[in-house]
Amino acid sequence: MPTWKEVTAANPNHSQNFARKWKLLEAQGKDIHGEARLIDAMAERGSKILDAGCGTGRLGGELVRRGHTVVGVDVDPILIEHAERDFPEGSWMVGDLSEDEINDSGFDLAVAAGNVVGFLAESGRESAFRNIFSALRPGGRFVVGLGAGRGFDFGDLVALAEKVGFRTDFKYSSWDLKPFNANSTFLVIVLARPGSDLLS
Repeated sequence: MPTWKEVTAANPNHSQNFARKWKLLEAQGKDIHGEARLIDAMAERGSKILDAGCGTGRLGGELVRRGHTVVGVDVDPILIEHAERDFPEGSWMVGDLSEDEINDSGFDLAVAAGNVVGFLAESGRESAFRNIFSALRPGGRFVVGLGAGRGFDFGDLVALAEKVGFRTDFKYSSWDLKPFNANSTFLVIVLARPGSDLLS
């Protein structure tokens, strides 16, 4: 599976096409906010949320609209420009989750939707997960979505997350919480940084 940097290097128009696709889907009346509804339901009002691999701000911008404080990080400066223009109330920054420490901390929740972790270089997965772990407050949660066939086996994701220090709380096969089983082709996993919360 190529990294996002490799994809955009091979096709310089990829980022603009990606941004255009989501705007078109929304204009057609498609539901593009399933991830945001779940994250919003998991978060206290006015939570501090990290949108890891935020892209155009589609998810984080909706969470801002719902009253949360959102910081979005993405490796693609073109997508960050879209986020800044479309959702100026959020904080958006160019950064590589694998290479750059997140210059903020105390997040209540982090989310990596849209197969973000599948675009990480295999050698950078652990450092990305460690950076996100460090950015969360004790008891904070990290929600990851990943499709099968993305070069990152579901079992490997769980093992890596637990190696970094996360606890696996829940696994689903969709953002609307359908049960996960051995035949599932998509994983939504809720990880937690152990700490002060009731289940910690």
